[in-house]
Amino acid sequence: MTPPVLPPEPDAAVLEAVATGIPAALSDLGHLVRIPGMAWPAFDQTQLERSAAAVASLAEDTGVFDEVRVLRAAIPGTDEQGQPAVLATRAARNGKPTILLYAHHDVQPPGDDALWETPPFEPTVRDGRLYGRGAADDKAGVMAHIASIRAVSEVLGDDLDLGIAMFIEGEEEYGSRSFAQFLSDNKEALRADAIVVADSGNWDSVTPGLTVSLRGNARFTLRVRTLDHASHSGMFGGAVPDAMMATVTLLATLWDEDGAVAVEGMTARDAATPDYTEATLRDEAGLLPATTPIGNGTILSRIWNKPAVTVIGIDSTTVAAASNTLLPEVTVVISARVAPGQTGQEAYEALEAHLRAHAPFGAELTFSDVDLGDGFLVDTGGWAVALTRDAMRDGYGVAPVDLGVGGSIPFIADLVREFPAAQILVTGVEDPHSRAHSPNESLHLDTFRRAVASEALLLARMNATEL
Repeated sequence: MTPPVLPPEPDAAVLEAVATGIPAALSDLGHLVRIPGMAWPAFDQTQLERSAAAVASLAEDTGVFDEVRVLRAAIPGTDEQGQPAVLATRAARNGKPTILLYAHHDVQPPGDDALWETPPFEPTVRDGRLYGRGAADDKAGVMAHIASIRAVSEVLGDDLDLGIAMFIEGEEEYGSRSFAQFLSDNKEALRADAIVVADSGNWDSVTPGLTVSLRGNARFTLRVRTLDHASHSGMFGGAVPDAMMATVTLLATLWDEDGAVAVEGMTARDAATPDYTEATLRDEAGLLPATTPIGNGTILSRIWNKPAVTVIGIDSTTVAAASNTLLPEVTVVISARVAPGQTGQEAYEALEAHLRAHAPFGAELTFSDVDLGDGFLVDTGGWAVALTRDAMRDGYGVAPVDLGVGGSIPFIADLVREFPAAQILVTGVEDPHSRAHSPNESLHLDTFRRAVASEALLLARMNATEL
């Protein structure tokens, strides 16, 4: 591939088309937010089908794509099909590159509706933010793609020679179980020179971020048993270890006194991080006044470059049903974030070895439902990365910051495996106050406008690039 011919200064017509198209984009986003499309089988799956159909209709209405389909792929190792995804494609012309645009239309469950200030599936604007489940993660990513395509198509018309594939997944929040098979089934349709994954965040509401590192993940279920049946706590307490005592004692060994991970074999990455104060952490994370941060080193190194272990679920007797009983077993779900550079498998093996070695009182441990994903480090030397940084600078009016992200996007490893020559660009529309996965999730409207402008400029400049 010959080096790209960089385009001239940003076309004002593209930015104008973006500005005039934002009201329609936000209206369409509101319609998507109203659809409670959740990929878990416990929820109404016809809503997820509605969501996919709505996204497909939006793609068709751009008039850009040669073909738009709603597809499913098999889940390897099962007899099940994955959730509905949208695949829209147009072929490149006149030697222009192809870009693959990714986002997902499924959303997290809303949780307790009482914790929402407004109904989770009723989009509501207040104080410059759009509130609703999926308003940020990731239906805003879907609409950033649609809105940028609309703007570029309006300006370039028949001169739009760029190849575009758009893949809107339907089960990202449910573990992307059919993702790898979907890539394999549709490899030629998805093949691209650059891939934009619009499922990350920004430095703040006015400063764009290009994600250059992601932590991996290792999630599993742990059952702790000490008894073959429940017993009276008064009759045997003090001599017989119940499962809760064993579980609490065991879990406490995962961290040192500072709250840093104390699991031998879980590694950290040595990399510089930007300045980020404790005050900013408190504001963005919602720390209570007397609660102190955990870990050691710079705050961002703890979030971006070091492992984390969190207990995210527990099955035990509820408070309402509590009785004076020694519990025979307790089950917990452990979610670990893995530093870039270590595989999810290596981290899981270290965790399992640690827990088995520290099991108190001879407690019986059973591991199940293991879900692993590898981290990601971006090669920032490619031509598409340079174009993206320039587009972000001109779309936001501020130079982008290279970000590490403490979260995980495990399917990126699948993209790297299937398309090793493609440059992967992880972008997003979220800001630190978006509260993705939490009650009162929201999208900062000005951030959305700037994100659309940046992506539209990127598409226009790629259209002017010769391969």
